[in-house]
Amino acid sequence: MARQYSISNRVESLAPSGIRKFFDLIQSMEGVVSLGVGEPDFATPWPISEAAIHSIEKGHTHYTSNYGMLELRERLAQHLAARYGVAYDFHTQLLITVGVSEGVDLAMRAIINPGDEVLVPEPSYVSYKPCVVLAGGVVVPVATSQANAFKLTPADLEAKITPKTRALIISYPNNPTGAVMTKREMEAIAEVAKRRNLIVVSDEVYDRLVYGGHSHVCFASLPGMQERTIFLGGFSKSYAMTGWRVGFAAAPDDIIEAMVKIHQYTMLCAPTPGQTAALQALHTDDRLVENMVREYDRRRRVLLKGLNRIGLDCFEPQGAFYAFPSIKATGMRSNAFSEALLKEERVAVIPGSAFGEAGEGHVRCCYAVSLHEIEEALVRIERFVKRRRAK
Repeated sequence: MARQYSISNRVESLAPSGIRKFFDLIQSMEGVVSLGVGEPDFATPWPISEAAIHSIEKGHTHYTSNYGMLELRERLAQHLAARYGVAYDFHTQLLITVGVSEGVDLAMRAIINPGDEVLVPEPSYVSYKPCVVLAGGVVVPVATSQANAFKLTPADLEAKITPKTRALIISYPNNPTGAVMTKREMEAIAEVAKRRNLIVVSDEVYDRLVYGGHSHVCFASLPGMQERTIFLGGFSKSYAMTGWRVGFAAAPDDIIEAMVKIHQYTMLCAPTPGQTAALQALHTDDRLVENMVREYDRRRRVLLKGLNRIGLDCFEPQGAFYAFPSIKATGMRSNAFSEALLKEERVAVIPGSAFGEAGEGHVRCCYAVSLHEIEEALVRIERFVKRRRAK
């Protein structure tokens, strides 16, 4: 029977997430080794969980300010100043969000007018493009490649800028590639942003997860960038708090005020127990984070070595917890490779095409799983690749 209603054209134009498809497949299969889920396999450190439990026991389960708990914002401002040298007024320049994903959505709706163009370097996290579209903007992909370690260059950026360009979304350390950028490389991007009057939305949720001697560069800390940057961060990755759904946005007063207008009508506030947990996280001994990072680094090196040995050429990821190997040696497209690997060997990876056209020819492998699972996955992937080469 024909439906008696219509769906928004913007929503109907969106493709389903390429990641969700594989999650659904995994649920129906047994014996799967999953390198697909992008979240820590660690439990949230107990002091963080305990603080939230105690707050619930005390009845602290009511709404907070739309901006978030005052004490959390004050501590967050101190944390960002100490770690990155950026000073934010916790009354007017910080907003606690329901994860960084909500922060991306709020940022796009707060700054974009219909027809505005937003530059999105690819491969990119799957929600960036839909958030631009849902806000009425036009996505302009900027391709990066393994040849340049998936780094954004000023030349690539300049080539895509038009009079309609409003904003740039960047995310380093990067999901899905694990790429990072140096301070000098970031400064070159900042110069383009200043010269071309761009707002920069910088998703830095993986800021603490860096390896190989790399130090994270907070984009807002670069000269002249704090006043034109929406700095998004959160607690999910660094503190193993994905399910708590707590993130933050730091930006100039007028942008935060605009984001709060939307937030107050859609979310009202982030979950109160989650905010309490986030506050405790900012008071927690850094060694808890450092221990997790060391373990990720150990797994990273094992996965990287194994993929290259198998013949799936992989540049060295220095951030987040993903490897992004090339599968071109198999002659397969990324979606076909991922589906066949799952069905034949029960190993789940995410096709690079899920992260934009620039991701084709690659797959994303998450190493936030046990070392045993990584080693077993490598054995299975090697069998799969050998069969494909024998055909």
